[in-house]
Amino acid sequence: MKKILITGMNSYVGNRLAKWLETDPDHYLIDKISLRDATWKEKDLSTYDVVVHVAGIAHQKETKENAHLYYKINRDLAFEVAKKAKAAEVKQFIFLSSMSVYGLESGMIDENTPLNPKSHYGKSKLQAEGKINDLAGEKFKVAIVRPPMIYGKGCKGNYQRLRKLALKTPIFPNIDNERSMIYIDNLSEFIKNLIEKASNGLFFPQNKEYVNTTVMVNAIAENHRKQVKLTKMFNPIINLFNDGVIQKVFGNLVYAETLSDDSKIQCNSFIDFNDSIKLTEE
Repeated sequence: MKKILITGMNSYVGNRLAKWLETDPDHYLIDKISLRDATWKEKDLSTYDVVVHVAGIAHQKETKENAHLYYKINRDLAFEVAKKAKAAEVKQFIFLSSMSVYGLESGMIDENTPLNPKSHYGKSKLQAEGKINDLAGEKFKVAIVRPPMIYGKGCKGNYQRLRKLALKTPIFPNIDNERSMIYIDNLSEFIKNLIEKASNGLFFPQNKEYVNTTVMVNAIAENHRKQVKLTKMFNPIINLFNDGVIQKVFGNLVYAETLSDDSKIQCNSFIDFNDSIKLTEE
């Protein structure tokens, strides 16, 4: 039996992970804690084997006024929790980082890709990684997880934008692109494997297959018995845009498969793409 503490009471990833692990009550005992006020500092962590830190700020428009919050919450708070966990002799600390630490909107990310975050979100996550990794040791294993876009029922972010398009538009660009993504239950299974193997290091989980934006939109529509006409008419215009929202939707951005192989955690039970869309849209 492993006792696990998940930070972030309202975290999408945290809540789905808790449900995933709670299906195996003989092996996992799950607690969640809010970090919204200072009461968490009084929490005794010595009874836990693993702390999974998913609390953070994301999916907000970045402004000069809120920039400091990214570093206060995503970096400083994460480090405080990690320090407290180590002092309490917790055996493993899992930190949910992001693909945003690379600062790329297109291309392939491999082991040689430089870390060059552009957003406060990406910068704060990368700085948190560095501070938390400094705490790692034989008795305090640190696993840093950098997932790509996460989707699933009730998720926020780009998936919801694509979903709205799929359900409203009668016509959609037929673009041949590839994106690394991960279905929320696949991410939960991946983290479960990290816990089970007491892993430490840097990890890049993703679905077994890259996702094509057009195929995803079409699959969402089909699950609602809706037809979307696909056309290449708009492709020349789309190809003119090399950055911004257009690139995030229609561009290519993937983790090299060798990165996921090097993660040393093979999750053969991952749900495939078509089934993941059915489960998300049911």
